[in-house]
Amino acid sequence: MKEKTIQFKIQEFSSKDELNSLYQNLLNQAADAAHKAYAPYSSFFVGAAILLENNEIITGNNQENAAYPSGLCAERVALFYANAHYPQSKVKAIAITAFINNEIQVSEPIPPCGSCRQVILESQLRQNEPVTLILAGKNKIQVIEDASLLLPLHFDKEMLL
Repeated sequence: MKEKTIQFKIQEFSSKDELNSLYQNLLNQAADAAHKAYAPYSSFFVGAAILLENNEIITGNNQENAAYPSGLCAERVALFYANAHYPQSKVKAIAITAFINNEIQVSEPIPPCGSCRQVILESQLRQNEPVTLILAGKNKIQVIEDASLLLPLHFDKEMLL
């Protein structure tokens, strides 16, 4: 038997003020997007803001549906829009935050779900450059400098051969 240990570094900050102005702006836009989410079933309003290399910022929010599998997460809404409208522009960073009942910011940072992790990683693999994730809660902010760290045993195109 062989064992493998998987480790990665997460930078933690106690407030937005500790971040550079670019990341602060991304978090503000993610929060604005969250407040526009359509979340009548879960009351969990998620927003994402993506910084592209051309300095465009694309936002997205979760869109729920009474037929639960038909909804879409904030991260994928933003990424699919960015890839559809700016296919040649690389994703540099994505900021994510959430609010309960559209009023109270979650206490802890929320990581992307498994499907969103795979989609974020696909963008990173496509562009061959890391995507930084900025995850914000009321109590702290986490910065992860490479999306592959969230999905160390990921599925990619090499497995299709």
